[in-house]
Amino acid sequence: MGSASIIRQAALSTIENEHNAISRLKDYIDNAFVSAAQKILECKGRIVVTGIGKSAIIGSKIVATFNSTGTPAVFMHAADAIHGDLGIIQKTDIVICISNSGNSPEIKVLTPMLKSLGAMLIAMVGNTGSYLAKQSDLVINTTVENEASPGNPAPTCSTTAQLVMGDALAMAVLNCRGFSADDFARYHPGGSLGKQLYLRAENLYPKNARPSVPPAASIPDTIVEISSKRLGATAVVDNGRVTGIITDGDLRRMLEKGTDVRKVRAADIMSSDPKTISGKTLAVDALQIMRQNNITQLLVVDNGEYKGVVHLHDIISEGII
Repeated sequence: MGSASIIRQAALSTIENEHNAISRLKDYIDNAFVSAAQKILECKGRIVVTGIGKSAIIGSKIVATFNSTGTPAVFMHAADAIHGDLGIIQKTDIVICISNSGNSPEIKVLTPMLKSLGAMLIAMVGNTGSYLAKQSDLVINTTVENEASPGNPAPTCSTTAQLVMGDALAMAVLNCRGFSADDFARYHPGGSLGKQLYLRAENLYPKNARPSVPPAASIPDTIVEISSKRLGATAVVDNGRVTGIITDGDLRRMLEKGTDVRKVRAADIMSSDPKTISGKTLAVDALQIMRQNNITQLLVVDNGEYKGVVHLHDIISEGII
């Protein structure tokens, strides 16, 4: 069993070494990096990312980042490429080949084949004097001084540098394209993050009942309406327009005062200035309104017409909270 001091020291040393490796990348945002981003912006095909070993794993992540931010990309493992997968590359594509050494046997076999296809070749490499770097049209430098453990050549700092530089490239392209939150939502329709960007009240209220009573409704009738619709509230509607809201809390407070319910009508206990939203209101914004006002329901009103109710539970069930 390793001692606590050894474990902590190894972890802290790894973080410090990788931090230093990332910091050096700022010096590598040069003309070649800018040109690579510009070529990607101009690309009429796809971005094909390839690599071997740990660099291949980083390449898969870079592809995912490109795709999720609107730049079509595919991953091609270097070992598979030299056994038939080169057919996915077209002349209009750009190939990004990731390698720390730039001199591995697989890369030396693959590089001439990539060049023969006519697609632009961009090297993301930790050795700017390598075979891959010399054969490429552009070189993105990811050189590191050493791996996290100087005596252990396992890829650590080098793969971290590749990952960060890939993110930097994708974000540079994203910003030039003016990629917006709405664009992001189109590519991320699933999950809570995507829903925060696209889910609106109009997607929620049609699932619910539409409780309403007239201003002259009796308290028993109001209780039945709230109870039967199971939303904890009802709108008070007069000639098609919302004039107030009554919640189950309003009813409890009235009963606690000992009010004679036979003499009371809905208009007497309603809140006459209910919080309302439009159908286009984002669910995440509706949630914020609920939190600010310590309420659990919002009436949906469009052009003066009562559409329905969005309840806090609707938002929770969508994972937005």
